[in-house]
This record gives sequence, structure tokens and C-alpha cells, in this order.
Amino acid sequence: MSNIKLKKFLLRYYPPGIILQYERDGVMKQKPIDLLDLTPDVDIEVLCSQIIRQEPLISENRRPALRQLIGRLLDKMAEPQHHSFQLFKVLRAHILPLTNCAFNKAGDRFITGSYDRTCKVWDTYTGEDVFTLEGHKNVVYAIAFNNPYGDKVVTGSFDKTARLWDAYTGQCYYTLKGHATEIVCLSFNPQSTLIATGSMDNTAKLWDVETGTEKVALAGHRAEIVSLSFNTAGDLLITGSFDHDSRVWDVRTGQCVHTLSGHRGEVSSTCFNYGGNLCLSGSIDATCRLWDVRSGRCLSVKQGHTDEVLDVAFDAAGAKFVSASADGTARVYSTLTGVCAHTLTGHEGEISKVAFNPQGTRVISASSDKTCRLWDTDTGECLQVLEGHSDEIFSCAFNYEGDFVITGSKDNTCRIWRAATATSQAAHEGSGG
Repeated sequence: MSNIKLKKFLLRYYPPGIILQYERDGVMKQKPIDLLDLTPDVDIEVLCSQIIRQEPLISENRRPALRQLIGRLLDKMAEPQHHSFQLFKVLRAHILPLTNCAFNKAGDRFITGSYDRTCKVWDTYTGEDVFTLEGHKNVVYAIAFNNPYGDKVVTGSFDKTARLWDAYTGQCYYTLKGHATEIVCLSFNPQSTLIATGSMDNTAKLWDVETGTEKVALAGHRAEIVSLSFNTAGDLLITGSFDHDSRVWDVRTGQCVHTLSGHRGEVSSTCFNYGGNLCLSGSIDATCRLWDVRSGRCLSVKQGHTDEVLDVAFDAAGAKFVSASADGTARVYSTLTGVCAHTLTGHEGEISKVAFNPQGTRVISASSDKTCRLWDTDTGECLQVLEGHSDEIFSCAFNYEGDFVITGSKDNTCRIWRAATATSQAAHEGSGG
């Protein structure tokens, strides 16, 4: 029997969980206990007993510590929700149009990509650009941080390459060469060991972060790949393509595990839920589909929209999902029942992007009507219209705490919006910046 010793507990707020740090034969490891269905009315003692029974690392004498941790997760859930966002900064990011923007996990930095062939790294709280990442020979289209770590950035370009950068120094580690045409989507795996890139050449590729070398090419799609994402475990990748299909790939072998066929138009957006047992695809055919990852079966087809579905997303715990459409509405569904709980109506133009806050209580939607709207997922009401951009908004995101929002627009500005109840900036400055 190898020697295993529980060292400490870490809390994970979104989605709720407890991370066990343990030592096995002298090596530190981590194991999550996911509490995705945690609700305020839970019986804490029953839950503690269940965890102690199921988890060999946790013995009965750890019950008081466990009770306290679950209490902290419930306290977090009971905190008043962030609301009334105000304009905090307007950043004229680039001379040429913006393509994308993204936060790091802490939310103290974000990145913008542009037609000017650069990516810029910004300080959220001061609005200063910290670095300009230069080197691409064409449009920088897809960008990402290696969250949760946030020490690396990857950029994908119409010059057919991706580049890996140090987020703290702006230094370029590697240029990832191999695609035959433009790179239009990319992602780090959650472990930050791999980068996936999707291209107009109909392939996706997996690259090793450590060495910058290509590990495997994922071939099979018959048209460009426009969406991709890893599951939480990092062992599967989903790709969505203009060939009307999505595919689930085994990251280790590069084999296609499932071809998810059924849409009658190009797939625009794909994602896994946190648990990794479900995935979503949205399509130009005005539907979104929920799939079982293990079997590759389609569990349901959501047909409420009257025009193209442009984006789909799960909330952090995977209890709800949302679809955004060119029909100007977004629809919020219960994952379990499949029921459309709310249709979010109010925009006067197509919605190209939607996102949940980490708590799952809010949705933001970015529209061609030049506004971003904040919605209550429990009631379906519009809580706020974020106005000020002078052209369509194509990008919107919450930070990890859900108290800052970033919007990117064709007016060439990024706007940062701060909740009246925001705490993350103060916490950041309290920790020495």
C-alpha cells in the first residue's frame, strides 16, 4: 500500500467544491470533491457523512473541518449578488478593429486581439496596457489565458500560426507552425499542459506547452473548425465545424471518439459542462443540441429560436445553459429537466455572445444593438442595460468573482464595468497589488 497522507483542504467557490491536497510517496497531489448540486437548504451533517463514507482520504476526525468548509461555501452562496454595474474604464485598445478580449482568472489582467496584428495585455484596475505582444504577420483573431494559472497567453492568427507568450514579461516562448490556413479558435487545457488550435484548414491540432511542439493533428471534419473546448479533466476536446457536425476527440491518442451529427447547418459554438458528462452545440439551423458525452447520443434538440444560434454556454455548475441567437433573444434552460425557464427579450439586434457569472445567477449578453444586457437567471428579467458603445458588441465576459464585466465592440473600445458591490479590486490592492 503506498503511503498517502491528507495535507490540507482548499475551497473552490465556482463551481462549489473542496480540493484535497495530499501527499503520495512524497509527491503532492490534488483531488477535487465536486459539490455541484450544493444548495442553501442542504443538511450539512448528512453531506459530511456522505463525503466521509465515499472519500477514503477523509476520516471521521476531519468532520469539524469539513463542516466548516461546507459552511463557508454556503456563506458564499448567501452573499448578496453583485448588481448595478457602472462604467469603470473605456480603453481605446487598438487603431484597427478588435477581434476578442478575455480575462485572466484573477480578473486583474485582460487581453485584446486585433486586426493590427498584435495582442495587448491590460491592467484591469488602472486601464494601462502592460505589454503589446508583437510578432504575428496578420490579424490576431483568437486569444486565451491559461486559466486558472494566468502566467501564459496564446494567440492564434490569420498568419496560420499560434504563439505562446509569458503573460508577465511579454516574451514569446514559441511559434506554433503547422496549420495550412488561418487559426480561428484555440484553448489551453485546464491543466495548462496543452494548447488546442482550430483552423480553416478543417483540422485541429494539439501542442505541448512545455516544448511548443505539435503532439497530434485531429483530422476528420470536412469544413473549417470554428469552435473548440476541453473538458474539465482535459482528456477530451470538442470541436464544432461548418460541416454541420461536432466531434469529441481523445486528447491522448488524437482519435475521434464521437461524431455528433444532426444539425442541418453550420455549428457555431460548442462546450462541455463542468462534470464532463454533457456537451452542447449551437447551430446556424436555429437549434441547440444537448449530447451525452459517453454514448455520443443526442439527448434533446432545443427549437425555440427563430434564427441562427450564435453562442451556447453552461453555468459553472452545469445546472443551467443558455443559447444566444440572431433573433435577438437568449434562452435559459434547466439542464436536468430540459425546460426553457426564460426567454431573455429586449435586445434590438442579434446576440453574438452570452456568458453566466460564476454564481450562475446572472447572464450577460452582447448584441449588435450596441448594448450589453445583464439578466437575472431566476426571474428572466433584465436588470440592467450597459450602454455607451457606439457600434456592435461582439465580446463580453465576467471575471471570476462576477463583480467586473468586460465588453469589446466594433467601435474599437473595450469597456470595463464594475459592480457597485465589487470586492475583487480592493482585495487585489490589499494583497499588495
